[in-house]
Amino acid sequence: MAAVDSFHLLYQEVARSCHNHFEFLAVVGALYTVRKGISILYECYSVVRLHVTPHILRRTDLVKQYGEWAVVTGATDIIGRAYAEELASRGLNIILICSNREELHNLSEAIAGAYGVNTSFIHADFSKGHEAYHSIKEVLGNLDVGILINNARVLYEHPQCIMEIPEDKVFEVINVNVAASVMMVRLVVPGMVQRKRGAIVNVSPGTRSQNRNNTQIAASKAYLDKFSRQLQYELRSSGIFVQLLTPLCVRDKHGSSTGIVHSLPFFVPSSEVYARHAVRTLGISSRTTGYWAHSLQLSVYQWVPGWMCTSIGRVLHY
Repeated sequence: MAAVDSFHLLYQEVARSCHNHFEFLAVVGALYTVRKGISILYECYSVVRLHVTPHILRRTDLVKQYGEWAVVTGATDIIGRAYAEELASRGLNIILICSNREELHNLSEAIAGAYGVNTSFIHADFSKGHEAYHSIKEVLGNLDVGILINNARVLYEHPQCIMEIPEDKVFEVINVNVAASVMMVRLVVPGMVQRKRGAIVNVSPGTRSQNRNNTQIAASKAYLDKFSRQLQYELRSSGIFVQLLTPLCVRDKHGSSTGIVHSLPFFVPSSEVYARHAVRTLGISSRTTGYWAHSLQLSVYQWVPGWMCTSIGRVLHY
């Protein structure tokens, strides 16, 4: 009988202990759910504030707010060209920079003819390092540069391990993806500080890919992220706005599209639509995808493992 009573007491003690643990886990679960709910609500609010409100309000006069001239590096790629055209449509004069002289000339004439603004172009190959900036310094010397779009970048044709990448390619990535943004900032910031106005946009395509063979590209993105944050702190008191723009997939309005998602314009906007939305985030958010559906995609990615994002991306985009 004593053995039965002891077992019964032990059972009651274990039951009480389990009940207490279950109560604790329930509280933890409730707090986690509340935290996630608040986080989702805040992300929804951020999307509305950034991507809906600017469309309702009157368009900002970018010339008055930042200055007469905009400089766009990587000007002939999809986003660079569309961003230059959008700024020109808002009345800014445009200086285009990239390494393809013929495309620069054609784009410069096309923008000037379409939007009635002054345009100029600078043929410069950032992969050459320091020598690429001599001609840029001469042109930008006395101009009222109000907006700088750092869009120059190179990507690997296929993923490679760091030891498989040719040495010339390693230096090209460093010179274009990292050094070009820093040097362009050094060239335009003194004038912006003197005028107490200006905007700098560093473009770094966003991705959740965890592919181990993109080491150097991933590192250059991380550098640009940190550089943009620190630059914002440094220049905030000078009236200069700094933004890190992290677009996802964008369609070239002049080219053909492939892949499942490319047939869904809400998720993969044309470069023209993307640039229109991205420009409206100037002065509002220091870090943004530039497009509402891209922001929603990134929010979803936070709930999905990186390897799954990579797998899904390969199926949808290729």
